[in-house]
Amino acid sequence: MTAQARDRVQHADPLPLHRLQVAPPQVPPFAMGSFDALGPDSRAGYPHRHTFYEIVYVTGGSGAHVIDLVRRPLSPPHLCVILPGQVHYWEQVSGLRGVLTLFTEDFLLARPGDRQLLRTLAEQHWLRLPAAPSEGDGDAAGIGSLIRAMAAEFAAKADGYASVLEAYLHILLVRALRLPGARRPDAAAGRAAEVAREFGLLLTGTAGAERSVGAYAARIGVSVGYLNEAVKQATGRTPGELIRAARTLEAKRLLAGSSLGVGQVARRVGFSDPAYFCRFFRRETGLSPGDFRRRAVTEEPEDLGTGEPERLETAGEAGPRVSLGNHHVCPAESIDPQGPPP
Repeated sequence: MTAQARDRVQHADPLPLHRLQVAPPQVPPFAMGSFDALGPDSRAGYPHRHTFYEIVYVTGGSGAHVIDLVRRPLSPPHLCVILPGQVHYWEQVSGLRGVLTLFTEDFLLARPGDRQLLRTLAEQHWLRLPAAPSEGDGDAAGIGSLIRAMAAEFAAKADGYASVLEAYLHILLVRALRLPGARRPDAAAGRAAEVAREFGLLLTGTAGAERSVGAYAARIGVSVGYLNEAVKQATGRTPGELIRAARTLEAKRLLAGSSLGVGQVARRVGFSDPAYFCRFFRRETGLSPGDFRRRAVTEEPEDLGTGEPERLETAGEAGPRVSLGNHHVCPAESIDPQGPPP
């Protein structure tokens, strides 16, 4: 077994993990296209997650989109953001139409502030757009034309197109946050507010993997006391509460979307003692892990007690390789808009 193969086994995610791979010179990775153009996994009906960001613009179809156990019925046109690590799937969809925008963390290097805008958008359910322009909704009516302009720029790949796409993406995020009902990002200034935002971004990316407030404080470069004060001031909750919420959400994802045993789930979210994990999970959710899994199988996703996505929070081993249309998908595999390798 090669070192690369050993690394894959060691870090295998129990849920199908889609990666974005595009051919050079398209670096950093970015792709746009319709559901049909990006292949059948763009409308996957099984729980999976990505290593990349996805902006979903739906213009037609029926059914539902389930993100982190929250069921979102389709009523197009509307838009949503899926963060790396979130678990989602399409449920009983028919006639699904729209445009997907896919990009990795590297695409945000020129505008790191866009990470906060993406996280704010991902905390919300569908952002509804008007079916037709009307007075007073210029921003909403302009979303579709902006996405079409982005898609045309991506398809043409003229000189400098990457920087144009970066600018278009920023404009899209700002305009999406102006839509009726959109939650605005926290505009608080100062060092404490910045520390709280950085903690939120770290927590979204790691699902509480650091386990302790001290570990996050060390990564940010502040004391535990300062981190506690900054986060409590910004959110009304302590860092410890938010870390527990992130670990609980990851446990829910694994219980609902994978075949891992309870003990395996416990280890994945940082508990060496399954009994202690069961007590933790019951305290946080009111259900045992087994009861939660049974309800996940028999009930609608929104009945599982997840509610609105947490603010400031945002595995079995790898199975056999499966080839589906334009994509090769298995844990730690890829979504390649250029098609499968020869």
